[in-house]
Amino acid sequence: MTSEMDSDLPVEMYESSAGVAIRRGHCLLPVFCYIRDTMYILTDHELRRRLARLAGKTHKSLTMDGYHRAGVLVPIVFGLDEPMLLFTKRTETVETHKGQVSFPGGMMDPEDADLVKTALREAWEEVGIPETVVTVMGVLEDFATPTGFVITPVVGIIERLPDLTPNVHEVADVFQVPIGFFATPGNARSEVHDFRGVRREVWYYQSGNHTIWGATAMILRSLLNHLDLV
Repeated sequence: MTSEMDSDLPVEMYESSAGVAIRRGHCLLPVFCYIRDTMYILTDHELRRRLARLAGKTHKSLTMDGYHRAGVLVPIVFGLDEPMLLFTKRTETVETHKGQVSFPGGMMDPEDADLVKTALREAWEEVGIPETVVTVMGVLEDFATPTGFVITPVVGIIERLPDLTPNVHEVADVFQVPIGFFATPGNARSEVHDFRGVRREVWYYQSGNHTIWGATAMILRSLLNHLDLV
């Protein structure tokens, strides 16, 4: 796909290709998205519009005997060139999921009012994201992990990321990836794994030297589905 188009072409031609503009580095119209350097990029306005759908979504809690309840924050960060997703890499000394890429989160505490509160509390404790800078947009469906957790993903917008203070005992790295990276064909691969006798598709993304897979990739796929990006 070329990066330049004849500027004399009629406007209808730009609008007819599923809202995609093919001029490098900027949108020609208030379109949904554009492609820059072969990566799919959703405009801030369109991403916010799609995220607003989560507000009216009914959350059906998944209950499994013997599993621990956990909440994670799926932080979408604005204020940069394009919307970003924030991830952490866990240390090798934590109790579970050693060295894996995850969203900020953890087990529900008895004093947490709900799993949204769990996700916000853990984001503060793990990386120093204050609850006051997060606008909660809604929750995705629960996921059960082979390690005995039922995870509730809480999607939140951060207009501008403050200076972070990661907990060095739990977090080895904090990094961001453009959300368009995950919507770009070719950046994902999948394998089929057996989970309690059920064959499940497991997704993998490679961003630099970070491998994103497992429950985190499942949550990502759920988010992308809700945003109509896969």
